Amino acid sequence: MKNFLVIIVAFLCFQCENKPQAEEKIFTIYLVRHAEKDTASSSNDPALTICGLERSEQLAELLQAVELEAIYSSDYVRTRDTAQPLSEAKSINIQMYDPRELPAFSKLLLERKEDAFVVGHSNTTGVLAGLLVGEELEPFDESIYNRVYQVVFCNKKGRLHLLHTSFSCE
Repeated sequence: MKNFLVIIVAFLCFQCENKPQAEEKIFTIYLVRHAEKDTASSSNDPALTICGLERSEQLAELLQAVELEAIYSSDYVRTRDTAQPLSEAKSINIQMYDPRELPAFSKLLLERKEDAFVVGHSNTTGVLAGLLVGEELEPFDESIYNRVYQVVFCNKKGRLHLLHTSFSCE
């Protein structure tokens, strides 16, 4: 399953309609919502559940063969902990962003032209993916954890792909 998804990701990365001009860089941004959080917690900043920790490990495995230059997370325990296994596997420090400033953050991502991984929330991840490609996307339900938004940029245009991971926690 993992190898199949890596093949799909690699194929999607090379779906560029025209050859890029010499000065243009092809880059890809992967966006996910944090893994399962402890909803029983009374904290405003709950930690991940055991299943959430397992899902974050699965994401690191999923993206193991993907070249990344940057990892971003909002400054919450659940988002940082979702990004941590990938950060360790890739030896890339996690950079914080403000999820209340999505237009500015999307502009920064587009200017940096990095292959990046971004961890956000149910009310920010889809919205940020939409901002990157110039579409209006809505927040999604808090029960959804399996989405990976892949945005591939080529010739100053972004193409959005919505992938769904398969994961079960025992």
